[in-house]
Amino acid sequence: METETKDLHLTIPAEIGEQLQLKDQTSAKLIVRRGRLVIQFEESRLTIFQKGVLAWPVVMALLVSIGYYFFCGWQHNNYVKLTGDYSLATSIIIVGVIMGILLFAGFFIRDRHNPHNQFVQNVYWRNFPVIVLSFALILALVLIGGMWLLGMMFKGAVFDRFTASIILFVFGVVTNIAMVYLALIVDASILSTVLILVIMSGVAISMAVNNQRYWWQHNLSFLGTSNASSGWQFNATLIFAALLTIALVDYLFVSLQRQFPKSRRLWVLRGLLTLTAVDLGLVGVFPNNANSHEIHDQFAMFLVYLIIGLIVGVRWLLPQVTKDFLYLSYGVGVALVIAEILFQIVGYFSLTAFEIVAFVLAFGWLLMLLERIENLIDEGIDSKLTL
Repeated sequence: METETKDLHLTIPAEIGEQLQLKDQTSAKLIVRRGRLVIQFEESRLTIFQKGVLAWPVVMALLVSIGYYFFCGWQHNNYVKLTGDYSLATSIIIVGVIMGILLFAGFFIRDRHNPHNQFVQNVYWRNFPVIVLSFALILALVLIGGMWLLGMMFKGAVFDRFTASIILFVFGVVTNIAMVYLALIVDASILSTVLILVIMSGVAISMAVNNQRYWWQHNLSFLGTSNASSGWQFNATLIFAALLTIALVDYLFVSLQRQFPKSRRLWVLRGLLTLTAVDLGLVGVFPNNANSHEIHDQFAMFLVYLIIGLIVGVRWLLPQVTKDFLYLSYGVGVALVIAEILFQIVGYFSLTAFEIVAFVLAFGWLLMLLERIENLIDEGIDSKLTL
């Protein structure tokens, strides 16, 4: 089947051309991605298959696997267990995370000088550690889960040190390539996905660890108390999510204020979103223990007030807000009020059920607000281009 192609001329404003360092007659191609028509300039961003990119993850994994082979020999470990203390699984997790962090950070910084990568250019250095550590956390969780699954499938497996080194090399190459790929394609939508994964994985792990302590008979905040098993995981999840939200808000509003310069409404919206993220982090900093119970409840209640304030004020604070998003926002606000009535007045909801419902509604709406801001940035750029 033959397809007809046509040469089209794309007119780009001078300000965008200078920002992207484009030249006359620069060739580009149009790509349909997620229902959008995306303009991709040739040699615009690094890809995993470009010369010199793929060599880094392969060579690093090779050097580490060779070092692991000689290290096992120096320790007189001619045979290595798959799981357990000083096992192959432990080595894969530790080495994989270290290599992944180094490669992700290196290629993230390298692409910062690329004028076509607007995301990296609009990320401040103060947010760089949070982004890197967030991806490292996701990588660690994936490797831990993968090694646990392999341990269940191959119980009691033992390998000689040469075979163990080859397995380490294979896992290292796959992990390294994945982290380099993420460093080259990371943008606001991927950062939002990482934020969701951090929240879901952290809370899910805390629930699973405390399953035998019947945490649901207390409240959701019990997962972060000193009475919970590994309560620090739940609190660290809230703090990490708060820092990642601040980084995402920082990037979005730097990009958005180019379209709406000196907008006081945007400054207020940015301040409220940043304050919401900070308050979420403080809920984790001050867990629901006896010595910090009152301040924990105050921050948790203030978080509810901030979300309600955002829902009510989004009509005036968010430029070009659509009716669909307004109706959705008001629907979430009504649902939060109904949940409060069912908990406080009717007594139908338990404290745990109310906290879970309120958290899912508020956090879900917050993510949709951030996505709406991202779409607003894309729409502003698209409106300046003509074919």
